[in-house]
Amino acid sequence: LCLPCHVSDFDWSSIDTSHLPSSYKTNSQQEKELLQLADHFFQQYSHLCPDRKPLFIHPLNECGVQKFVSTTVKPTLLPFPDLYYWSGCASFVCDYLIMEPLKCPITPPSSLYSPTTILKYQRGNCFDFAVLLCSLLTGAGYDAYCVHGYATLEICSLDQTQELCPLLRKPPEVPEQEDPNKYRIKYPLDPQSKFELQQKAKKEEETESAQEEEREEEVVTEVGMPKRDPLHGLRVHAWVLVLPGKRKVAETFFINPFTGNHHSTTDECFLGIESIWNHRNYWVNMQDCRKGCKDLSFDLSDSICWEIMFSKSNEVSQSPTESPNKDTDDMKEKGEIDMNFEMPLSWVTQIRISCREYENPFSQGKKVILYDKAKLEKWAAYTNEDGLVERLTVYADSDRTEELEVKEWFKHREDLLYMREVNKQTQMTTDHFRPGHPLLLKAHSYTSLEPETGHTVEFYHTARVDGLWKRSENAAEMTEYFVGREDFLHTRHIEFGERDKEMENAGITADANPRPIVQIKEYFHRNLEKPADEDIEERIFMVIDDIIQLTYHLELHDTIASKVVFCRVIGREKREDEIFLSRENTVKYEPWSSEKHKNMLHLYDLLWELRAEQKELKHHVRDSEAEMLNILMVREDEEANIKLSASMYSPAKRGQRQE
Repeated sequence: LCLPCHVSDFDWSSIDTSHLPSSYKTNSQQEKELLQLADHFFQQYSHLCPDRKPLFIHPLNECGVQKFVSTTVKPTLLPFPDLYYWSGCASFVCDYLIMEPLKCPITPPSSLYSPTTILKYQRGNCFDFAVLLCSLLTGAGYDAYCVHGYATLEICSLDQTQELCPLLRKPPEVPEQEDPNKYRIKYPLDPQSKFELQQKAKKEEETESAQEEEREEEVVTEVGMPKRDPLHGLRVHAWVLVLPGKRKVAETFFINPFTGNHHSTTDECFLGIESIWNHRNYWVNMQDCRKGCKDLSFDLSDSICWEIMFSKSNEVSQSPTESPNKDTDDMKEKGEIDMNFEMPLSWVTQIRISCREYENPFSQGKKVILYDKAKLEKWAAYTNEDGLVERLTVYADSDRTEELEVKEWFKHREDLLYMREVNKQTQMTTDHFRPGHPLLLKAHSYTSLEPETGHTVEFYHTARVDGLWKRSENAAEMTEYFVGREDFLHTRHIEFGERDKEMENAGITADANPRPIVQIKEYFHRNLEKPADEDIEERIFMVIDDIIQLTYHLELHDTIASKVVFCRVIGREKREDEIFLSRENTVKYEPWSSEKHKNMLHLYDLLWELRAEQKELKHHVRDSEAEMLNILMVREDEEANIKLSASMYSPAKRGQRQE
């Protein structure tokens, strides 16, 4: 019995087939012979395996003509870079087509339309999805096959509400292997009573059994748990099998055409396989599927596991297990040739996708996918004025009421913004940019575009002269991080004081009333060309207190670092161009220093250099403040006047090239 299922609003019986070529409406003599051979194979199969379900061999096409399933596959390589890879093909198919459930969930469809018709109306069932995807993968050079089998309710109905969003999956962490210590001391064990251990084990078993019963009761009563499917193991589904060998595929895997996701052959969502086919042949699975697909062998040359329909074909797909050390792309496939029969070419016309269709795959302009505590929205390019093409919303609950985080992806923006992350708990926004921004921006984190409200900017440091890769600023401090500098500087930290309140109350702008610089700290990496007691690790300029402190690096076995502190002389008026040095305003602790460090002339020259560098640092800090203000102004203008560039596939771009 077929349970009632959701019926699509689209009426396939009303489609116009008058314009289709004759290959869609009739069978050639070679195709008729092929159908006779297929019928003969099916009769033998039904006689030898009476308990098996009928094979999906020659359904009707859109013109009501029986066509062998292998001839419905049309290998095609489309002129788009993404469609040269399996992931791009799978993403395009699942985005471009609208999923329609099978009329009867436990039997395959009675018809199988051509990929060209499916593309025209942008909808189809799982078999239509699989044939189109297999056509694209085969054309791209993959060893791909359509699969007729059985899957879970969630796979067949495209229900992903219990699954984790693929964008949120973290790569598995590789545990660090600790080296075993051969010479570890083995301490004697404390004496224990065997009777007490047995009694303790019995109590633990009783408590565990009681806890398991409580858990089972909780699972039964828990709201939102999926109910057991009465048709589990009977639901028919079609997907794609990719074998290793070609295109440097390392291992066999499945592709669910509804989602475009990669699945292992041991995935418990796939419950069994009846048959597989490509444009060359048809194979029937003769293996036991009571444990799903995890124990199946996919060596198609094994006649015990797979019954091939046409053992004598013009081209036989070679199993990758026959020569694991050679790439099948470079090997000539071998097989017996039957001069009386050749597999007919596909009756389907050439598959074509226009640039407009490729650029705008969503027939309704938008696609929404619901996951466990997440929602993924997709738009066609240029649908949104800000270039938004994808948005992932993460929720705190399964009902999707409380938002935790929102991630947005953009395309074709002239400001090169491609991703934005918004933390709904902290209201922190992080913008990510592609290389090439005029300000060399890589990322920008903020809660507001107002100045001095807390900003962190990352740069593409290889394009900068100063090696700056990150700068963080708020009202009280600013920190800069550097990479690859010749002076080994890696961090600079600046502390600011409060502005003059009288000038601020008088309405004077921030430019005319800058924040006073209280302190500047700089940190340096080790320069191995210098002795450690001459290589500065940290230097602090206390600008207001007029104190300079130097801390030097340590040698390998040293524990106390050398330091030099220059202080202001109490009671002496400070002058701009005067350097006053005495033993009163110089504090040294140099336990490992050489004799020249004890020379006052050396300290005088050092202090003179530090005064000059302090003056330059003040100018640098003001330049950094001005750069941050400029970044905020540019970003505010870019967000207020968003401009999108024309895609290389858009008609406008092609028109410009022709001109």
